[in-house]
Amino acid sequence: MKPRALGNTGIQISPLVLGGNVFGWTADEPRSLELLDRAADAGLNTIDTADSYSAWAPGNVGGESESILGKWLERSGRRNSTVIITKVGSAVGPYAKDLTAKHILAAAEDSLRRLRTDRIDVYFSHWPDASTRIEETLDAYRKLIDQGKVRVIGASNYDARQLQDALDAAAQSSLPRYRVVEPEYNLYDRAGFEGALRDTCMHEGLGVITYFSLASGFLSGKYRSKADLAQSPRGQGVEKYLDARGLRILDALDGVARAHGAKPAEVALAWAMRQPGVTAPIASATSREQLDSLVRATELTLSDGELRALSLA
Repeated sequence: MKPRALGNTGIQISPLVLGGNVFGWTADEPRSLELLDRAADAGLNTIDTADSYSAWAPGNVGGESESILGKWLERSGRRNSTVIITKVGSAVGPYAKDLTAKHILAAAEDSLRRLRTDRIDVYFSHWPDASTRIEETLDAYRKLIDQGKVRVIGASNYDARQLQDALDAAAQSSLPRYRVVEPEYNLYDRAGFEGALRDTCMHEGLGVITYFSLASGFLSGKYRSKADLAQSPRGQGVEKYLDARGLRILDALDGVARAHGAKPAEVALAWAMRQPGVTAPIASATSREQLDSLVRATELTLSDGELRALSLA
């Protein structure tokens, strides 16, 4: 599996990032550890998680995903060959939803402890925070970088204006700049990234890792009517895609998938991997079969005509 440069960070990542949001939620600890082993063996060396994963699951408080990942890192001995991405800024545990220095510095220690490591490779601001000065946020990251606890920082859920403001503040105050961006992006949800945000990322040489790359599972093709929504805990988030455009996209995915003997999800991820400005999409798995499908997606080559047909659906 050929690695990709994560913008100008000097970090090499796999062409697909394994999503850790399911660890401790729809994948229990034993299954999660098994999936992490299988992913590493296949060459998927990059894992995306957050301190808030998976606080929404009954009985969870947040940090479950990081804790499982930390157990795997310690058990497997693969820390040096694994790129760890996590996030800060959500309302979890004692912390409010903000990017204050106090929150970032304390939460980073919590994440490092759960991950059983001495460093975070990419540390994301999970959400923009209009109530905290950008300089305060970036200075907190500076301290973590100077201490060797964080390698590079990134911005998740930022629009083009918010990102540019942060880049300008970093330049003006000689503070660390965001070097990776994590937007929502997939065959259906494209407006938030395509345009000004993508232009900024490409101009500034930023890495881009996309989330909801399968539109909460809709692009897998398993949801084709409202009757299908009860198949999964994520089904309620899929109903909005069941419109004429969504069904056209599924038809296009079906056609390309048949031509390659592939699954619609594999085609959707292969499309994302080929989009301008995108370093790698994030996708999660809860079974060995799903994990193997993610690996096949990295090996699927779509023609220019197929890419165009999918984009125009």
